[in-house]
Amino acid sequence: MAEEKNFYMTEEGKEKLEQELNELKTVKRPEVVERIKIARSFGDLSENSEYDAAKDEQAFVEARISQIENMIRYAVIIENDDNNSDIVQLGKMVRFVELPEGDEEEYQIVGSAESDPFEGKISNDSPMAQSLIGKTIGDQVMVQTPGGEIKVKIVEVK
Repeated sequence: MAEEKNFYMTEEGKEKLEQELNELKTVKRPEVVERIKIARSFGDLSENSEYDAAKDEQAFVEARISQIENMIRYAVIIENDDNNSDIVQLGKMVRFVELPEGDEEEYQIVGSAESDPFEGKISNDSPMAQSLIGKTIGDQVMVQTPGGEIKVKIVEVK
């Protein structure tokens, strides 16, 4: 049997997944089943675009339910180690300055299950996080980005 992957996440991230799972099971799934039932009543299924669309949506919903259940089953909750408050690690917020321009950015390093760069959460698997993890305040780090390599200086870890 294949080895299962752990999904690192914060307690907040796990709660969001549980809420999404509940929404999919109690609201979305019954809605899709009802749409399929209504589409079946239209007759010939071979030329029924409503039925095809509802079946496609059902497949998406069921796949997402399965994916979330798997992530929750193999969730590893990130516990911050306050003894190492200056070290960049999973679950911590890191603020850095891009050198030499001085552009400042701040991200929380989270597991891939809850990463969302638009909300300032980057995956621990991303090149940015991989470059920063284990470093401390004041360290200058070379980071590989899609636009090329950049140099950053860590100014805060919380």
